[in-house]
Amino acid sequence: MAILLLSSIVAAGVLGYRFLEGYTWLEAVYMTTLTLSTVGFREVRPLGPTGQLFTIMLLVGGLGVVFYTAVAVTGKIVEGEFQQFFGRKRMEKRIASLAGHYIVCGFGRIGEVVCRELSSKPVPFVIIEQEQERVRAADRTQYLVVQGDATDEKSLVAAGVSRAKGLFAALMSDAANVFVVLTAKELNRDLFVVARAETERSEKTLLQAGANKVISPYAMGGHRMAQAVLRPAVVDVIDLATHHQSLELQLEEITVPPNSPCLGVTLRDSSLCGRAEMIVVAIKRASGKMVFNPAPEEKVEAGDSLVALAEGQQLKKIEERIKGGR
Repeated sequence: MAILLLSSIVAAGVLGYRFLEGYTWLEAVYMTTLTLSTVGFREVRPLGPTGQLFTIMLLVGGLGVVFYTAVAVTGKIVEGEFQQFFGRKRMEKRIASLAGHYIVCGFGRIGEVVCRELSSKPVPFVIIEQEQERVRAADRTQYLVVQGDATDEKSLVAAGVSRAKGLFAALMSDAANVFVVLTAKELNRDLFVVARAETERSEKTLLQAGANKVISPYAMGGHRMAQAVLRPAVVDVIDLATHHQSLELQLEEITVPPNSPCLGVTLRDSSLCGRAEMIVVAIKRASGKMVFNPAPEEKVEAGDSLVALAEGQQLKKIEERIKGGR
């Protein structure tokens, strides 16, 4: 609005000098600039009474618009800088207060999908991204983001890697992901790391570097496409159960805490087996052993992960009961 007002005043001044005093277009622009800037040079030609009166009106009305525009533009610039500065400080404080969170290295196509899934859970996470445009995209989605190189130890420290629970190495380069895994594991040995691999040869290298899981998007995508043709019904059920927006059916992993009321109790006695609204698909023991289609006599132990299939609302109630809630 301020710029529009200033443009209108300038246009009015040019037209006034052009048609009231007969100035050329260049002389009219020159006189308008002299008047509004108040530099004090003499006019290009002597002004008649009409021109003098017009100059007074232009000077009185135009000065207010010029000052208003200058203040408005300066205010926007300063306000934007202060907002960015204090916004970054607030974000740094929020990141410093996190513990048991996840770190997503790279906000590309894979990293963005990972963040969407984490946000839907929801679980706390921090993004490390170097490119300015992707940082802005993460800011617009109100994600916590550290702008920097994920292969740099300082960026990992700024994201709270020593307090983090897990890390996703989703950079475009396998070499960069290897470096991220090595650096992150050095800073936090207990960190659960999932790394992206572009080639099959890199999977072994990433595992040797310390990654707990290695995912190849291209291999997984090709496998998924083949299964969509060979076993379409199975793929549909998995999609329905694993999609974060599904309300009909969800497949969830529930970790049994040490203080759970279900400890040492069989699935039947804990009411976790044989319920019409839930199916316990598998139990992953703390040792890593997987028990598929567990019998009702299987006991629940601390550190177990129950893979359960149920409706979303039922899963939340069951998870609360396993973790000691009502």
